[in-house]
Amino acid sequence: MKKIWIVITIIAVVALAIVLTVTQTKKKPEEIKIGAILPLTGDAAPYGERAKRGVEFALEEINKKGIKGNRIKIIYEDSQGNPQKAVSAFLKLINLDKVKFILGPLSTTEVLSIAPMAEKEKILILTPTASAPQITKAGDYIFRNCVSDLFEGIVAAEFIFKKLNERRAAIIYINNDFGIGLKESFKKRFISLGGEVIEESFERKETDFRALLSRIKSKDPKVIFLIGQTEMGQILRQAKELGIKSQFVSFSAFEDPKILQVAGGAAEGVFYTYQGFDTKSEVDVVREFTLKYKEKYNENPDIWAALSYDAMKIYAEAFKRDGFNVEDTKKALYSIKGFIGVVGETSFDENGDVTKPIGIKKVENGNFIWIDKKYELEGEK
Repeated sequence: MKKIWIVITIIAVVALAIVLTVTQTKKKPEEIKIGAILPLTGDAAPYGERAKRGVEFALEEINKKGIKGNRIKIIYEDSQGNPQKAVSAFLKLINLDKVKFILGPLSTTEVLSIAPMAEKEKILILTPTASAPQITKAGDYIFRNCVSDLFEGIVAAEFIFKKLNERRAAIIYINNDFGIGLKESFKKRFISLGGEVIEESFERKETDFRALLSRIKSKDPKVIFLIGQTEMGQILRQAKELGIKSQFVSFSAFEDPKILQVAGGAAEGVFYTYQGFDTKSEVDVVREFTLKYKEKYNENPDIWAALSYDAMKIYAEAFKRDGFNVEDTKKALYSIKGFIGVVGETSFDENGDVTKPIGIKKVENGNFIWIDKKYELEGEK
């Protein structure tokens, strides 16, 4: 009898151990860690702060329900918009925090600085805003949910050539990977249409653009394609002071209240290409996001907040589909087609790139307004 009870006890202990093991297995991972590399200080901090707001809004919504019983934890690292600091942030996240998923960085130069390491270590990168064409071939673990400059540059070129009917255009661009990529995309398409271009570049952190603008003025272009960041406001203001009458055209980053604040009336009438985010949209997901954001921050969300919100939601969707293993999540990202976010539908191609509608907006009476919500290219791509 005693032996029988011993056997029963052993069986019970084994059964309990199995139950506990299965239960613990089901609970893991209790916390899904994602590293966010953003410029939270420095010149690019306004972009990083708005991106962080978008991430936080998405995170709050995701964690209310959880993902298969698990919550997401974001570990923020400040890159200051600097490639070297982005590398340091990346190494800290993967070595100390043991992160396998990264949201960001925001700039092309930063993404390209960490892409080779991400490929080697099999770390997934999803950048919401790095747009240069070079990222298309950056690696199998590199994704982005914003449109490549290749497309936005083409749209700007066709708009100037066919809608504004101008055949000579000057390009003023920031001399970095992103600026060069967008400039080359625009230039290639504008010349292929039969146009002529004039180029002038400036370095990051420059504040006096008068010499550059004087050279542009001497060549009398009727239109100027402007590529930069917040310094675009200063460029416009100084151009007005120098009496430059050219029509300015820019791109998505132009929709920044700080640019209007610095430029003042010099920004009036500027056209710019813009990815399909409309704060006045009646689509449920857009309306709800816009209302909550404005309620909390007393301003409308911009493209940086919107794309970052979508990036966080896209990661959550990938986790839901295939779990939390890097290879499975990568497979899930490639499989995403027609994901409805606040910046339209997202579908990843074989390079981890997306296609989204590009529209045309304009500054009128100090406001950003839509001219064409879905610009249709007339020429071949």
